[in-house]
Amino acid sequence: MTDTFSAPSRRDLLRMAAASAAVLSGAVRAQPAWPAKPVTMIVPFPAGGGTDAFARPLSGQFTKQTGQTLIIDNRGGAGGTLGASIASKGAPDGYLLFMGAVHHAIAPSVYPKLDYDIEKDFVPLLLLANVPQVVVVNPKRVSANTIQEFIAEAKRTPGKLNYASAGAGTSHHLAGELFKLQTGTFITHIPYRGAGPALADLISGNVDVMFDGLGSSAQHIKSGHIKALMVAGAQRNPAFPNVPCAREAGLPDYTVTTWYGLWAPKGTPAAVQTRIVDEMKKAMAADELKTIWANNGSEVPNLVGPQYGAFVNSEIKRWAGVVKASGAKLE
Repeated sequence: MTDTFSAPSRRDLLRMAAASAAVLSGAVRAQPAWPAKPVTMIVPFPAGGGTDAFARPLSGQFTKQTGQTLIIDNRGGAGGTLGASIASKGAPDGYLLFMGAVHHAIAPSVYPKLDYDIEKDFVPLLLLANVPQVVVVNPKRVSANTIQEFIAEAKRTPGKLNYASAGAGTSHHLAGELFKLQTGTFITHIPYRGAGPALADLISGNVDVMFDGLGSSAQHIKSGHIKALMVAGAQRNPAFPNVPCAREAGLPDYTVTTWYGLWAPKGTPAAVQTRIVDEMKKAMAADELKTIWANNGSEVPNLVGPQYGAFVNSEIKRWAGVVKASGAKLE
């Protein structure tokens, strides 16, 4: 007996197409909108540093507008590379984010055996903030009122003055080494496990100076706990118009900025990446956050996705040259 096969009629085809569309539509509707639950953001430094100065207000605004909590998970250590390592191995589902910084563009040139690659193991989402470095001193330990007086003091007593950093290989460290290189001074480096602990020791008088991001130092400069001698750049910062810039101080090539950006683990769906960026841009457009950013000396950047990724790549190359020129090494 021979089986016969009859081709489906046009009506049958239309019925099957409609059924398939209904199934697909139902599947799309069944997918929960992001964020459907709390989101964790790994911050690779202890609380109280420059990253926190932007991460925590961002967390609060995100929670207001989405109804879901953005949990800050501080994972400090190894100049920010420990937290980056943990984040690189996280689930790529949109519920784990990584807020890194300029330090993560420096790390490949300083740490020879990282177990992650910031460009290959993450997807770049957006640049969140960009602030200049500032040279700040404890006024009880350092009598200088200008950067020229500070340089003169450092030259009189080589090695006596010390500077705190957020850890070896961070922008604080490299900013200090660049300063020494360009001024012909020697200042002892004391690395900490993050900008928060380093800044706390500067304020309490355990160290002399710090080459800090303006975001974390701003409130303490305003309170008088620390004194700002110079902004590391070609122009004064609008938030601190009375603090001279490096160009005015006779150091036209001393430009160091601290930037903070957002990544997600590689494999995070493109649609979720878009939703994350949209929510973060919306948060940063809020008046409250724009005021906080301005008070911290930061602009609100507009680098997203591939453009942000290209910026990170250029920073990796730039800092590789700085590391080589300064001779900075792990301690």
